[in-house]
Amino acid sequence: MGDALAEKDIVLVGTGHVATVLGRLCRQAGHRVLQVYGRNLEAAGELAAELGAEALVSPAALDDRADMCIVAISDAALPSLGNWMPKRPYPVVHTAGSVSMEVLSGISEQIGVLYPLQSLRKDQPGIPEIPFMVQGNSKDTEHLLRSFARSLSGLVHHAGEEERRRMHLAAVFTSNFFNHLATLARQYCRDNDVDFQMLLPLLLETVGRMEWEDPANLQTGPAIRNDQPTIDRHVSMLQDRPHMQRIYQLMTDSIRHHYNTFGA
Repeated sequence: MGDALAEKDIVLVGTGHVATVLGRLCRQAGHRVLQVYGRNLEAAGELAAELGAEALVSPAALDDRADMCIVAISDAALPSLGNWMPKRPYPVVHTAGSVSMEVLSGISEQIGVLYPLQSLRKDQPGIPEIPFMVQGNSKDTEHLLRSFARSLSGLVHHAGEEERRRMHLAAVFTSNFFNHLATLARQYCRDNDVDFQMLLPLLLETVGRMEWEDPANLQTGPAIRNDQPTIDRHVSMLQDRPHMQRIYQLMTDSIRHHYNTFGA
């Protein structure tokens, strides 16, 4: 397998948010991105130019001399990857949290997963801390992926398929649902001439406390206090927003259920 700690020559398949941020991170860590493949030539060209790589529109032109191929495309597109990507003589890994590495089995003898447990956007001002969950189909591949991931992050953890899928589900609650609730709050503020920016210190404090305490011990609000008059008032205030009203009641019921079942 060669020196797992050495700088690597990478082929990148994909041009979206994850591909872009991982490409930047690879360059920042001293690795070389040789090629960027994307079905959209313009997008592939823009990312390749940024990374100092060659842009490809044909997967047949993927370089056989690379050390690794990182496939950063949508989860839905991964199962059909074998229909158009030629077999590679080097490790091929994907970045999806909820897809088995076996979707790559026809593409390389050495396959794995390099899952970045982070919300990544190509337009964010910097690269956030990214925990990586890795898995390889052999000891050599696993060793290579662990070493490569450690060159990108100080947070690297082996995770089998089930653990990775469970973590992906937990991440949906932690990030996606959390963000959606903030989206609803901002829309409500905008429609009612309330300044959403005033809520940001509260949002940051809520998240920050979780670094040193179990969130279950930090719950506040009318639901955990059993403050029914306030709950009734809030529900009434959302009469013109039945969707938000249902979410409010669902979250209230969930908080009550949790503390009635598990305690504080």
